[in-house]
Amino acid sequence: MPPLGEVIARPAVQFRLSRHLRPEEEDTMRIPPPSSQPPSLSRRSLLGYAGTGGALAMLGRGGAGAASGPQEHSEPKEPAVTGGRLRQSVCRWCYAKVPLDELAAAAARLGLVSVELLDPKDFETVTRHGLSCAMVNSHRIERGLNDPANWDECLGKIRTAIEAAAAAGFPNVITFSGNRNGMPDDVGLEHCAKALRQVVGLAEQKGVTICMELLNSRHSHPDYMADRTPWGLELVSRVGSERFKLLYDIFHMQIMEGDVIQTIRDHHDAIAHYHTAGVPGRHELDEDQELYYPAIMRAIADTGYSGVIGQEFIPKGDDPIAALAHGVAVCDV
Repeated sequence: MPPLGEVIARPAVQFRLSRHLRPEEEDTMRIPPPSSQPPSLSRRSLLGYAGTGGALAMLGRGGAGAASGPQEHSEPKEPAVTGGRLRQSVCRWCYAKVPLDELAAAAARLGLVSVELLDPKDFETVTRHGLSCAMVNSHRIERGLNDPANWDECLGKIRTAIEAAAAAGFPNVITFSGNRNGMPDDVGLEHCAKALRQVVGLAEQKGVTICMELLNSRHSHPDYMADRTPWGLELVSRVGSERFKLLYDIFHMQIMEGDVIQTIRDHHDAIAHYHTAGVPGRHELDEDQELYYPAIMRAIADTGYSGVIGQEFIPKGDDPIAALAHGVAVCDV
């Protein structure tokens, strides 16, 4: 690995992919005109439509298209988690068409332990099904800790999320670097470290881990700063607390840098949580994508990881629960 300063200072290396994602395939805040084909959805776009009903209207067949009625899905007959080496979770935003109570019930039947990326108002729904929330929401992706102008808002939401997570007995709260907006990466890194040192004491007191998510800036989150593992590792080092670690999103880091298994083996001590999805496209963990998830899951399990694997792919077929069951089974090692 080159010196960290060099890694931080230079732009991310550009790779040629077999199929580039359209910008609208993942994250967009544009609402299409009625005559156009709506884009596929992502966590950011669904958050943007939250409170308007737009997320539900947009998520139809294949993750795109207006829904004409209730979405049918199969009921899991038996658990998909049988191997026992890793616990699994599902990310709420990928299944926004499925009512949370139904998703939680299906997750419990599949053998999952969590529905994650929830707000405190949703905790009671999942706990009723014997589930936790392995990663609690906080602030927005684009406006993050790298800009001191965002600190009051972001740190306030992180503190609120930590308190709520601790009260419910949930382990993690998510945070984001924010976009560069012309800011050098080393400057943004130091800003993030200073901000996190203001709130990590509360996390230590409450027994909750703050997790900085690594996202790709090539397709999904253009201009996002925390887009490489070395940048995140340096931030973990500067904060210097066991209650601040990384959320290593396998989908995003495959796009940005690859070498997923070796990265996990070398740096698992700095990682508190993992997310999955097929590359390219953020869809099912099937034969149409380039990652071999059984080997990745075995590598994670071999590190002694005791956390949760979050399924964060967008089902593209007519039966999202069946797609979830398949993904969970693929990762059951």
